[in-house]
Amino acid sequence: MLVDAARRGDAARAGDTARTGDTARTGDTARTGDTARTGDTARTGDAVESTFHGERAVVLQWGHLQATVLPEVGANLVSFRDLARGFMFLHEPGADEMDDFRQKPYLYGIPVLFPPNRYDGGTFTYAGKRVQLPVNEAETGTHLHGFLYDTAWDVKDSGNNRGESYVVLSVAVDEAHPLYAQWPFCFTVELRYGLNEFGLSQRISVRNDGDDLMPCLIGFHTAFNAPFTEHAGAGREGAEPGGAERRGSAEAYRCRISIGDRWELDDRGLPTGAKLPLTAYEQALRDEGAYPFATPMDNHYTALTRGGYNRMELWDMRSDVTLVYDVGPRFRQWMLWNHSGQPGFFCAEPQVNVVNAPNLMRGPDAGDAANLVDSVNVVDAPRAVNDWKAGLAADEIGLIPVRPGEVWEAHSRLYARDGGLN
Repeated sequence: MLVDAARRGDAARAGDTARTGDTARTGDTARTGDTARTGDTARTGDAVESTFHGERAVVLQWGHLQATVLPEVGANLVSFRDLARGFMFLHEPGADEMDDFRQKPYLYGIPVLFPPNRYDGGTFTYAGKRVQLPVNEAETGTHLHGFLYDTAWDVKDSGNNRGESYVVLSVAVDEAHPLYAQWPFCFTVELRYGLNEFGLSQRISVRNDGDDLMPCLIGFHTAFNAPFTEHAGAGREGAEPGGAERRGSAEAYRCRISIGDRWELDDRGLPTGAKLPLTAYEQALRDEGAYPFATPMDNHYTALTRGGYNRMELWDMRSDVTLVYDVGPRFRQWMLWNHSGQPGFFCAEPQVNVVNAPNLMRGPDAGDAANLVDSVNVVDAPRAVNDWKAGLAADEIGLIPVRPGEVWEAHSRLYARDGGLN
């Protein structure tokens, strides 16, 4: 449960003025920026209700680590900080950027994409149901990034125990929900974040509450600062709005990511179904690491698990600290977007499915294939779907069915370690 500062007498001992609990007083005095002054640490874990530049927030703290999630803006984990080092790992909005954040929350923090990326005409058919999402990118005639990144989520639980601080958020869609008209499936998505000395853990679960198969099309548009101190000072007393202080340089950063092949995209950003060999620069991104802003990127890749890991690593060579984003084996595709090569932040986006996956079906539509899956044994499902395809297996494009009552789940972790790209 959310912790009220008035109920925790041990959280306000003399001298502990920078502890999260001390800022969780009634009203607007517990802004996340006020709790994140460089060097402030908490002796124990905390999970407190607060605000972030006027938005309702839940703040997790464990030692010198702090994470902030905004339930009413898509359950976006908008901030992950190392207070002792003054690092702001995620691209988070300053006070003067909140209007931009509310218009484009997928450029900040860790927004949930359901479904992720682009869909031709915003439409496809699955399990006999026609999905019609709004065309929100007029220049490409596509729907972009789904509908959960700006939807209000419920705080199901939060608190701290001997092992971590945590928050559990959920959103449920049934036939009475406004989103059902766009996505005619009944489902619940649950998102859990935990914070401890091992970093930030994330668990995402999708449960099919309906009577028909539902596609599990999900990803994250995770936005990383490079340098980590891009907005150092944001929200602190006496700092300029938007966090004008800047320490370090993006040129001192190297990124390595477990990518395999590159999907060919047409001029609308939709896959053609063909795969391209990696360029020399992309091979460096995969192997030894490379400067993440060397060339503009809005690229789509398969994931290549190496040594048991599927992850993005971002090395600050000056501090000799590496941020690790380990997304696990269930996210089998990546998008890389770097703001047209402008230094400051970039997005490493793990996805379950290929962009526009249901529309990559040829012959019978995805609905027919899904109905076929429903009639065969689970073991045979990928092969059965592939019988309808022209060269691309359903498993390859991530067109994963969730049966009625079933739960699909994935785990990720974000943490920093000393040292470079080993």
